Amino acid sequence: MIRIALDAMGGDHAPREVVKGAAKALREHELELVLVGPGDILPRELKKYKPDRSRISIYEANDVVTMEDNPTSAMRRKKDSSIAAGMNLLNSGQVSAFVSAGNTGAIVMTALLTLGKQEGIERPALGIVLPAPSASVLFLDVGANADCRPSFLLQFAYMGSIYVQRAYGIDNPRVGLLSSGEEASKGNKLVREAHQLLKESDLNFIGNVESRDIPKGIADVVVTDGFTGNVVVKSAEGIGEIFLSLSKLRATDHRYRRSVSLLMRPALKAAEGRLLDYSGHGVALLLGVKGNVIVAHGRSEAGGIKRAIAVAKQVVEQEALVALGC
Repeated sequence: MIRIALDAMGGDHAPREVVKGAAKALREHELELVLVGPGDILPRELKKYKPDRSRISIYEANDVVTMEDNPTSAMRRKKDSSIAAGMNLLNSGQVSAFVSAGNTGAIVMTALLTLGKQEGIERPALGIVLPAPSASVLFLDVGANADCRPSFLLQFAYMGSIYVQRAYGIDNPRVGLLSSGEEASKGNKLVREAHQLLKESDLNFIGNVESRDIPKGIADVVVTDGFTGNVVVKSAEGIGEIFLSLSKLRATDHRYRRSVSLLMRPALKAAEGRLLDYSGHGVALLLGVKGNVIVAHGRSEAGGIKRAIAVAKQVVEQEALVALGC
């Protein structure tokens, strides 16, 4: 049975929602979970949700890396953190995957130092699968590397292509490069140089794509630097929250507003579950390290944690993150 370590102290709603999500996951999936966190807190949380205790255990780690912590100093000062302990469990082979909704920078740095990089990879990348009308799009990097070299983007494209092949059975994934225009001359120096590398590679490179084209699914993999990718994802998240609030508008006495609200509500509600809810789709894969590391959204509640655990189980079953090196 697949065994997954879960950072019980990671995220804005830890440990309550993390443990609750773990209990939900155990009811829906055949797997074992190891909750990593303080031994004086987690038993109390487990009693609230009454999961199958034969398939869940606690691994004690008493330090907590907060969202405000500097990743480098946290790694140095908090050697018994739930992130460090969970990563050590993965590295030693006691679990097959590690899931955390905690400090992304600390997760990436700890993975690099504990697990190491895959062969030929200069920097790992965070990839997120975005829904598209007919398929899904793997978008990376979304936050692991704020500053990138052109060679990083080429490696992201190779890793993304291999992952999509394994996870979705796409033989020759289409790779796009995020830019400000479709023409090869568009974009900053990084984009223009990366475009040339991608063009000369043996990847199925379709050229530049604009951010508005990502949800259309014209590419199976879209690559960019971590700073830009993070901004794009958070912008989409903010727009999604606006639309979600619109879907909950109540009819008012004003005839026009009432009519618009009633007309929009069915379409917005249909989009809510598929496109706009970060708890459902805000699960990032750390590509390029020697282990299965899944990063859930920092604001994930129980549903988002359950989804991240399900993704981790799928990744292990498909061996989709194994040997993505160039």
